[in-house]
Amino acid sequence: MLTIIQAILLILGVLRFFVIAHFIMSWLIRFEVLNIRQEFVGQVWYGLERVLDPIYSRIRRIMPDLGGIDLTPIIVLVGIEILRIFLINNMMAFA
Repeated sequence: MLTIIQAILLILGVLRFFVIAHFIMSWLIRFEVLNIRQEFVGQVWYGLERVLDPIYSRIRRIMPDLGGIDLTPIIVLVGIEILRIFLINNMMAFA
């Protein structure tokens, strides 16, 4: 059981990295530092979109419209951190 919890923590860490990378890329694209018409940037951007859109879309259905401000990545990061803390604090109960 401990191995499963460690695997879940690893997946949460990768997901956290993806959310942070997507958040930073969105700002860099918005301020025209990055251009999604460049092949590599476009591939990374659309790959992150495909991975994170199922998570973001569920949260966006619940969130009220804030007029162009997207707090979804912050809510996802907080949720990941809460789940991570819960798993770490209860890891010995599963051992």
